[in-house]
Amino acid sequence: MNTALLLILPAVIVAAIMTPLFVSLKRIHDKKPVNRKRAVLTNVISFFGVLALMTVIPFTGAFADSAQAAEAASGLAEGLRYIGAGLSTGLGTIGTGIAVGGAAPAAIGAVSENDKSFSKALIFVALGEGVAIYGLLISILILFG
Repeated sequence: MNTALLLILPAVIVAAIMTPLFVSLKRIHDKKPVNRKRAVLTNVISFFGVLALMTVIPFTGAFADSAQAAEAASGLAEGLRYIGAGLSTGLGTIGTGIAVGGAAPAAIGAVSENDKSFSKALIFVALGEGVAIYGLLISILILFG
C-alpha cells in the first residue's frame, strides 16, 4: 500500500499543478477565448497550494520509522537554515540594487553640477550598499551561529 502511494503521489502532484495549463491549451485548441491572467494565477495558486500541502504534511515522514523521522526533521531544519540564509542575502541584495539605482544617478547629477558635493554623494551611495552587507552578515550568523 505504501509503495503504491509513493509511486502514484508524484503523478498526482504534477497533475494538480499542470491542470490549469492543460485547460488553457485545450481552450486555445478549441478556438475559445482564454483569460491568460486567470490561467497563470490559477497555476501559481495550485503550485503554492501543493507546496503548502507538502510542507504541512510531509509524506516521506509518514512512511518512516521514528529514527528516520528524527533524521528527516534534522535535515528539514538544516534545509530551512539554508533557505533563510539565501533569502537574507538575496533580498538584501535586491534592496541594495533598488537603493543604489536611485541614489547613484542623483549623485552623478549632483557631482556634475558641483564638484564639492562628491563626498556627500558618495556617502549616500555607500549607505545603500550597506544593506547588502547586513544581509550577508545575517546569512553568516544563520549558517555559523
